[in-house]
Amino acid sequence: MTDDLRQGEAGLNLDDFHLVSARPLADPIPAKILVVDDDPRNLVAVEEVLRSPGVEIVTADSGESALRHVLKDDFAVILLDVQMPRLDGYEVASLIRNRPRSSRVPILFLTAFNKDDMHVFKGYSAGAVDYVFKPIEPLILRSKVDIFVDLYRKTEEIRRQAEQERRLLMDNLHVRSEKLKAEQALRRREEHQSIILQSLPIALYTASVEEDHRQLHFTNESIERITGFRPGAFLERPDFWSSRINLDDRERVLLQLRRLEEEGSVNLEYRWRCADGVERHFLDQTVLMRDEDGRPREFFGMWFDITESKQMEQNLLHASKLEAVGRLTGGIAHDFNNMLSVVIGNLDLLKKSIQGNEKAERRVRMALESAQHCADLTYRLLTFSRRQALQVSTIDVTSVMPSLLELMRRTLGEHINASLQSSDNIWPIQVDRAQFEAALLNLAVNARDAMPDGGDLTISLENQFIEEGRSAPSGEFVVISVTDTGIGMAPEVLEKVFEPFFTTKESGKGTGLGLSMVYGFVQQCHGHVEVESVPNVGTTIRIFLPRSYEAAESASENQSAVAHPFGEGHTVLVVEDNPAVRQVALSTLHSLGFKVLEAETGDEAAELLKTRNDINLVLSDVRMPGELSGVDLARLIQHERPEIQVLLTTGYFDGEGKLEDLNLLYKPYRATDLAERIQSLMKLPRSVEFENTATHRTAAVA
Repeated sequence: MTDDLRQGEAGLNLDDFHLVSARPLADPIPAKILVVDDDPRNLVAVEEVLRSPGVEIVTADSGESALRHVLKDDFAVILLDVQMPRLDGYEVASLIRNRPRSSRVPILFLTAFNKDDMHVFKGYSAGAVDYVFKPIEPLILRSKVDIFVDLYRKTEEIRRQAEQERRLLMDNLHVRSEKLKAEQALRRREEHQSIILQSLPIALYTASVEEDHRQLHFTNESIERITGFRPGAFLERPDFWSSRINLDDRERVLLQLRRLEEEGSVNLEYRWRCADGVERHFLDQTVLMRDEDGRPREFFGMWFDITESKQMEQNLLHASKLEAVGRLTGGIAHDFNNMLSVVIGNLDLLKKSIQGNEKAERRVRMALESAQHCADLTYRLLTFSRRQALQVSTIDVTSVMPSLLELMRRTLGEHINASLQSSDNIWPIQVDRAQFEAALLNLAVNARDAMPDGGDLTISLENQFIEEGRSAPSGEFVVISVTDTGIGMAPEVLEKVFEPFFTTKESGKGTGLGLSMVYGFVQQCHGHVEVESVPNVGTTIRIFLPRSYEAAESASENQSAVAHPFGEGHTVLVVEDNPAVRQVALSTLHSLGFKVLEAETGDEAAELLKTRNDINLVLSDVRMPGELSGVDLARLIQHERPEIQVLLTTGYFDGEGKLEDLNLLYKPYRATDLAERIQSLMKLPRSVEFENTATHRTAAVA
């Protein structure tokens, strides 16, 4: 562009500035003006002409820069040079008009040429509202710009007023809405308070300070729902309230009440016999109300039914006791079961060598039975403390009960009438069948002991859905109820019935683990137990076991068996750090016809497996010294030698590793148990002969 053209384009004489006067505005609404020109001299000149209070001049030296400003700010008017490099004024104007937010901003074209009608029409088509031709007359430019600035300010003022009115209207509506909500909330709160007071196990009362006895004037009807007595019953006779307090609590409660006037308030906790004869736990909070002169006026109090919370406290206390005994049991179980494995294993081996000697066989059989009782005792200790893994399967209770009921009748004797009551379509459950049968057998034996002169034992089966909100877990359960017509239990006995080693039987007639084992078994199955007992009437124990949605497995009875050699041509590696236990396992496997190798640790076994290709089975203890435990060794074999079967043995497993996909045999085990597991794993022909008499695999009854 030539100097003459640039001078012509500028068209402004700074000497003419004195012709322009700013129109004062009192606190004018701020307005922004965008001036776009590629000549800096023009930008300076226009800025000087348009400068006034409340007006901010924004300059841009290109179309691109102008568009960036338009995206960021709102403008009262845009002064746009037509001739610019890259984007000319027409293109910039079109882009500004195409943007909704800036489409209504007035655009004034500045140009020193293109004054013919065609170019002017093109400018108007691009969105211009007016033209200012160079050289520019400052007064004309200022006048035109002032019009659009005033229009912008009036429009903005109207918009602000409308916004303020809208905001005031919204505030008014909000205040009215809040007032309405507050009134509705107050009504709802009063209704809720009334409903809550009626539904909660709380009863409000007043009592006179003038009387020396405690006649309670209940202010709501909740007391009838809680106790079964109407409010008027507490006024019929002076000693009505105190006569129904548990004898063990009465003296303590009355002594606390005597100190009420001097202390001002008292919290009483006691057991109180309700209309149905059942004692419930109550928290009785009483406050002394005084008049303006400080003289005692009346007592105000609240009764809270805390029976369920006391039950949860008892459950928590019981769980902590189970945990303590479980830790103790777990600490000795491993070594104890290892020793029993040596005893039972050697007795099994001895039994084979004395066949035909009836006297010796009888002694071995008695020793085996005693050793098995010791193993059952440890198993029950671990079970009720929930430290023994269950061998779970899905069973149909109705198919199990007939044979179990027959076994109960033989165990209980003729003077006990045992019967079964069952609803239709009882759901399947997922349990350890042996422990399930042992639990019911324990309950049956306890019921027999509670009926020394005979009576009725009834086992009932039903499906039950427990809703949320109760102290017990919610869901679908199969309920097995064992009811007797025996002597029942006093409340103090009922509180301790599931505690380990607690028994009311004579010394030597019970271990105190029967009901504890039942409790632990049910807890492991994610169920719960309820006990209801009335002295001289009878006891009902209900076992709630979760419903299973899997199909029930076919039931089969275990039988006494004798194992015969079947392992010829196969090699077993025994991995055991206890020399005595390892020697028994070696001898048992030799007697079954296997070629046997031995290793003391998992590390030693891993090295041996690298050099031997004839090993078919690894029999390994779970807990061993060294880097590799039995579980680690099993994982190693699964990964590197998957053709080798692994059978893990343990006297106690506390869950330090995952065993879902591993085979586990608990110590102490019989030779027949080991033979059956090996045959199952290696798919060898069965060589275990069964005797004719079928017996159930249940734990010994305490």
